[in-house]
Amino acid sequence: MSLKSERRGIHVDQSELLCKKGCGYYGNPAWQGFCSKCWREEYHKARQKQIQEDWELAERLQREEEEAYASSQSTQGAQSLTFSKFEEKKTNEKTRKVTTVKKFFTASSRAGAKKVAQEKGVKQGQPGRERNADNILRDLKEIFTPSWELASPTEEIQEAKAPSPSINRQASIETDRVSKEFIEFLKTYHKPGQDIYKQCKLFLDTMNHKRDLSIEEQSECAQDFYQNVAEKLQTRWKVPPEKVEKAMDQIEKYIMTRQYKYVFCPETTDDEKKDLAVQKRIRALHWVTPQMLCVPVNEEIPEVSDMVVKAITDIIEMDSKRVPRDKLACITKCSKHIFNAIKITKNEPASADDFLPTLIYIVLKGNPPRLQSNIQYITRFCNPSRLMTGEDGYYFTNLCCAVAFIEKLDAQSLNLSQEDFDRFMTGQTSPKKQESDSFSPDVCLGVKQMYKNLDLLSQLNERQERIVNEAKKLEKDLIDWTEGITKEVQDIVEKYPLEIKPKSQALAAIDSENVENDKLPPPLQPQVYAG
Repeated sequence: MSLKSERRGIHVDQSELLCKKGCGYYGNPAWQGFCSKCWREEYHKARQKQIQEDWELAERLQREEEEAYASSQSTQGAQSLTFSKFEEKKTNEKTRKVTTVKKFFTASSRAGAKKVAQEKGVKQGQPGRERNADNILRDLKEIFTPSWELASPTEEIQEAKAPSPSINRQASIETDRVSKEFIEFLKTYHKPGQDIYKQCKLFLDTMNHKRDLSIEEQSECAQDFYQNVAEKLQTRWKVPPEKVEKAMDQIEKYIMTRQYKYVFCPETTDDEKKDLAVQKRIRALHWVTPQMLCVPVNEEIPEVSDMVVKAITDIIEMDSKRVPRDKLACITKCSKHIFNAIKITKNEPASADDFLPTLIYIVLKGNPPRLQSNIQYITRFCNPSRLMTGEDGYYFTNLCCAVAFIEKLDAQSLNLSQEDFDRFMTGQTSPKKQESDSFSPDVCLGVKQMYKNLDLLSQLNERQERIVNEAKKLEKDLIDWTEGITKEVQDIVEKYPLEIKPKSQALAAIDSENVENDKLPPPLQPQVYAG
């Protein structure tokens, strides 16, 4: 089998990783091949189109109702006058209700608040002048004191109501640490830092009131917030590009540490169902070997084996992170270990065609937990600039391609016959292991013995299956033979029934009829002669 035919099933052209709109950024299968920017544009276009269609449909239905009403007016003149009075009365009633609601939310609320404040002042017994002085001091303190010094991280945690106290206790330590780091970081930005902190607090309060929205709508809010803050940093506050990137990383860390428990694998989505499906699929593909994927990695080399173990550890560790950027960092570290393993094996830099099959093999071997949920979480709430450019975006796009390949993997992709592929998937048999004679002399004896034992177990399994099949066949033959003999005996008995005759008389003695017995000489007696 040629190398080209082996690669045919898993080769992905690098142009396929880019946005299909041709903007030059990396695309994503979750965004239907678009990058984050183009996907949002297409999403808004489709949304506006749907809104326009719904509006046109509503107008058409309204016109039809008006036409039907006009036709009924011509036939029912008397009823028309009554209906007009009814409509006028209905309009007046609606206007009165709207006015009442406005009064309730404007004048009444202000008057009530003013009355409460007056009663509070009277109860406390403070003169108006002292009360005004305190208010002025408080306002001056709010103006000249940074926002982060007015509210401690512990108070912020208490403000964000968690669904469960146990979850709050588990996340409190990390949340407190991230808050302190964020505040210390913003102090280096002075006035822009205060504005950033206020914007983040406002966004968190807004998200707390938008729990009922779908996860896609919450993702849109987060992406809009990232974009608005980045534009303000660049245009209004004139922050250098390198500092903008650092600020956005810290903002994402601060925001998503608090939002993680609400937006990661929410119950309103099918992320958990997809996780279970991918895990089941990977378990069923445990028999796939590096040779089938044409993986240019030799795990017999100790350094390469260590790199493979580190790559698997990194991809599994991704699930323990709470911030999208940290999850991306795990994917990047895993990918770099893969490139190092390929480089050591081939003694030359790795290519993109070598990287993707190896990444697929690492995912199959590691079976990372909640893989689809982590990918969706990164896609929805990561800073879009990281996913569209840079090595993080490149490695993440390759991981999405690897998962898509695993979900659609078939016999042709592995250059196997459909019969062998089905047998491997059902567990009826497994691919032949590497023979011990083909090992290099430097391979550990334990590895050779392991493969010998695996081959022996495979042979014993085949023999056992063969013996069981033969035993079942022998049992069936014995049952058929017994039934056949029984039937033959019954046929013979029915054809020749058994007749039992009475017992005949016993024969008389031979000499019973001899009347002259008494005249016979006596029998001869033995005699002894002396010599």
